[in-house]
Amino acid sequence: MSERVARDGRERYLVTSALPYANGPLHIGHMAGAYLPADVYVRYLRMRGEDVVFVGGTDEHGVPITLTAEREGKEPQEVVDYWYAHMKETFSRFGISFDNFSRTSTPLHARNTQIFYEKLKEGGYISEAESKQMYSPTEGRFLPDRYVEGTCPVCGYKEARGDQCDNCGSWYEAYELIEPHSKITGGPVEVRETTHLYLDLPKFSDRLQEWVGRQDHWRDSVRNFVLGMIGGGLERRPITRDITWGVPIPEPGFEDKRFYVWFDAPIGYVSSTMEWAENAADPDRWRAYWQEPETKLIHFIGKDNTVFHAVVWPAMLMGASESGEEPFVLPHDVLANEFMNLEVVVNGERRPMQMSTSRNLAVWLHEALDDFPADLLRFYLASILPETADVNFSWRELQERVNSDLIGTLGNYVNRTLSFLERYFDGEALRPEEISADAKEVFADFKEIEARYEARMLAGRPRDALGELLAMGRRANRFFDAEAPWKSRKENPEAARATLYACSVLLGSIAYHAAPYVPEAVERLEKFFGGTIARVSDLEKLPDAYRANNAKPLFRRVEDSEVEAAERRLSAAAEG
Repeated sequence: MSERVARDGRERYLVTSALPYANGPLHIGHMAGAYLPADVYVRYLRMRGEDVVFVGGTDEHGVPITLTAEREGKEPQEVVDYWYAHMKETFSRFGISFDNFSRTSTPLHARNTQIFYEKLKEGGYISEAESKQMYSPTEGRFLPDRYVEGTCPVCGYKEARGDQCDNCGSWYEAYELIEPHSKITGGPVEVRETTHLYLDLPKFSDRLQEWVGRQDHWRDSVRNFVLGMIGGGLERRPITRDITWGVPIPEPGFEDKRFYVWFDAPIGYVSSTMEWAENAADPDRWRAYWQEPETKLIHFIGKDNTVFHAVVWPAMLMGASESGEEPFVLPHDVLANEFMNLEVVVNGERRPMQMSTSRNLAVWLHEALDDFPADLLRFYLASILPETADVNFSWRELQERVNSDLIGTLGNYVNRTLSFLERYFDGEALRPEEISADAKEVFADFKEIEARYEARMLAGRPRDALGELLAMGRRANRFFDAEAPWKSRKENPEAARATLYACSVLLGSIAYHAAPYVPEAVERLEKFFGGTIARVSDLEKLPDAYRANNAKPLFRRVEDSEVEAAERRLSAAAEG
């Protein structure tokens, strides 16, 4: 065990979310797939006092960036500078609490990518070969995979890109597409030979299979998919592309090529951690999170990134760990979420539809934050996170869940407890000489619910954990109703005050477990709730008193008019 872990007894975590392309705004699918579940998880770990670092950043290389730049008549650097700032602000508005939010266009990251390449080459995992690539006679150039579109050879999806199908997740070569064409001009493309560098994945097959086979805690969907892929035979993967925007390749003859974006993007996690350590004036501190075996490296991603994070990236880490330095840790968990679709009203009928950023058929996060508080959006998205299956985002359902669950269950309990305390007991609930049997019973129930909440959270299932938080709210409301302090305050004021004390203990526990989901609301609550915000199971010694001071409702209702306006925007995009 490392000195750091032995000294403070905490678990060490490094948590990442997939790096978004810096070529457009964030939408709610991004949040549900990688960023909100990671943020909820990280906030929970911090409350437990664990040693956790949460890094992210923008993916600023590759064809999505150059496509946007060409379309807008700008240089790629202009595009990524704008969208990096936009995304960083949007993440902040939504409450995503990165410890460091970096970008892959930094000199630090370029050097890290080249170092990874050099280590893999030294280990014998890089080869050079001629390959077939799509060439546009009209444009007079080779086309990177994402400049090519066609019909997926596996599932028949007609808008598949040249390296991977967004519909079924299959990998293939661009020339395998049916009726391929240029995404820029729509014109025909043809196959020509070009030279590229490759990562020799088959050399890692046995190690990967043995390693993945031991990950019994992984989601079945992820583990089975990866084992099936390895068992079916891995192939060498190209790590360079005919493009001039990206990390330069330190090889003669490759001056007009750059590293393929999937190769340099995951290295961005290391670069972001290094940047965090430098900003903390402790440049070597990153090593504790990447090279000490006690670290739990957790990746939150969408399922379309499973191959990169559970096969390619671990192979890169394995290969880069053979150079004599301390080896890199491998992912402890790859939490791949399913997809989020939209419920759209078309011709008066509600139907699920896939998001389409090109058609503006999406719920853009910065626009949603202009209309709704972040906590309302966070709560609803957390309640439908696609942890095990695809889900549909519905403005109508958002209204129902916010008004019924967030306000009707959790907000209602907070309001009734604090307002009753202020109105009838001068805002103060003193600890009774003896805790009643009913209070002990509800405390015991809370401990059981808390244990389920924490088991689900530690398993990377914040949606399921939210269900347990709502169970706490329902149990607390039942206790309040059964104790009926509005009656006992007249007949037995001390019993009523004791009830309010117990209710305050429950309120503190609810606030503790709600904080990862609705952090702004809990921060406001702390200002007018003078008491212990902690798990019931942690309260070995209860505080002497709880106090309420000028308490106000934590949440606002979602109105019909707001839902109707939001649905009209989606309908217009779908029909346009």
